[in-house]
Amino acid sequence: MIPTEFAPITSHIWQSTLFAAVAVLLTLALRRNRARVRYVVLLAASYKFLLPFSWLVSLGREFQWRTAPAALPHAISAVTDAISAPTFLTPTVSAKPLPDHIALLPWVIGLVWGCGSLIIAVGWVREWCRLRSMVRTAQPLPFNVPIPVLSTSSHLEPGVFGIFRPVLLLPEDIAEKLSPAQLRVVLAHELCHVRRRDNLAAAMHVLVEALFWFHPLVWWLDCRIVEERERACDEEVLRMGDEPAGYAETILAVCKSYVESPMACMSGISGADLKKRVTNVMANHRIENLGPARKLLLAAVGVVAIVAPIVFGIINAPLLQAQSGTTDTQEADAPSFEVASIKKHQPDPPGKMGMVRIGPPPGDVSQWVSTNITAKQLISMAYSLKNFQIEGGPSWLDSERFDVDAKVDDSVAAQLQKLPFGQQREQMSLMLRPLLANRFKLQITRSSKEGDVLALVVAKGGSRLKEVPPPDPSAPPPPGIAITPDHLPTPPPGQSYVMMMNGFAILSSNAVPIAKLVDQLSGALNKQVVDQTSLRGTYQYALKYDPQLRPEIAPAEAEAPSGPELLPIFSALQDQLGLKLEPTKGEIDMITIDHIEEPAPN
Repeated sequence: MIPTEFAPITSHIWQSTLFAAVAVLLTLALRRNRARVRYVVLLAASYKFLLPFSWLVSLGREFQWRTAPAALPHAISAVTDAISAPTFLTPTVSAKPLPDHIALLPWVIGLVWGCGSLIIAVGWVREWCRLRSMVRTAQPLPFNVPIPVLSTSSHLEPGVFGIFRPVLLLPEDIAEKLSPAQLRVVLAHELCHVRRRDNLAAAMHVLVEALFWFHPLVWWLDCRIVEERERACDEEVLRMGDEPAGYAETILAVCKSYVESPMACMSGISGADLKKRVTNVMANHRIENLGPARKLLLAAVGVVAIVAPIVFGIINAPLLQAQSGTTDTQEADAPSFEVASIKKHQPDPPGKMGMVRIGPPPGDVSQWVSTNITAKQLISMAYSLKNFQIEGGPSWLDSERFDVDAKVDDSVAAQLQKLPFGQQREQMSLMLRPLLANRFKLQITRSSKEGDVLALVVAKGGSRLKEVPPPDPSAPPPPGIAITPDHLPTPPPGQSYVMMMNGFAILSSNAVPIAKLVDQLSGALNKQVVDQTSLRGTYQYALKYDPQLRPEIAPAEAEAPSGPELLPIFSALQDQLGLKLEPTKGEIDMITIDHIEEPAPN
């Protein structure tokens, strides 16, 4: 079981490991082809550690369609939800909070991880600085090649140093130890590294090693990348016409006379398994060109790795909107109000608090009546969002109050009457949108952003929610609200209420999924709450707390000043329902108000 804090990291590591395993299998399938092809495949496996799939999915979401497809298969929806989730291909995430004695575990792991990365980075920087000083003291040599050639007193082997302005470093006594023909072979080998920018590729892998130093596969990839890199250069030199025996003799002479390159991001002539490499050079096997099947295989892997997550993000954007009731298609299909009256609410007498009334009268779905309501509250209900998910707009959005009386014709009312309670409310919300667009001239932009959220998890000791059967749509609704033995209200099956009673708030629901509690908590706390409970049934509950004692952010261990009925919401949630809220990071759906006007009274 993995703590919630580690879910995104473990997800990315598992995705990258799986991708690298596929890359290794590809190199086996391509073992008779050119080494540079296998080299590129292994580099792609390394670079995947720097590119989470979730980034590509987020990129795809930027290209949202104006309307969702009319009938997108449910299977595609399930796949896109899974891939865009932060725990895709991640081991089961524990819904239980970490014990108190290991509450600092994320910080400890982060510190160890950071220290390991820092040690590796410092080692590479030291070597880089040493080679940099060596370049500054080296003497130029008159070779007619595309890059500067420098002579150094060091006993390092010949190699290319630098990424964007590479130079070729040669030991000052190399002319004494190698023949002119062998020296020409060395230059040809090193220029192959320069043409293919192998130093840049190696530096990128060094970054992967520094960030994921604890992963053994990263170090295994390092060995294979160096092996295929040098073999690719060997094949290129032999292709230009050099004799295998002379080339193998040059490799042995360099390895005998000089030490190996000190850095992975400095391309030399040695490296990899010397015996195996000389054997391959001498064998000089015929290299097969990539056939159509192998080209298709490589193209398919590239599409799956890069294009598919972006496409999933593009598809998933309207799907996410459809799930929250925000697509243009749903708005077009929803019924509309036949007539609507909107007037400014008359100020209440001094000392008297005006009553706020929202929604259709009990048992009457032919009209939608709201009294003493703000424009922001109307927008919240129309788009099923909370206040913290609405940005922009003039100052009167929260201060000016309106009375709204909207009606539907009899045929629409008859259709609504046949729907379950929840779907009736959803249709009413959709009907508010054209009303806001026509009367308030509302124009919005939908978006999402990463931010601080609260994760709802099961507390130590387990859930105390009462699981009940889902509501029967064909059953007649019970008369009114039932009262439990604890004097807490219980709404009819499938319905939820938020109410104030004797100075404290009550979140009450009957036969609803856990998503309803998540929605109620988001509204009560004015903060995004996400479900990480793994509870999949329908439940009955009544959460009672004092809203005046609500802290802005947990801790759940906040103490109640007097009695269980005056608990802050975090402690009440744990004591009454066996659930807990934990701070984390997540994606928050937002709308920005681009334009809105006060409606003309009618």
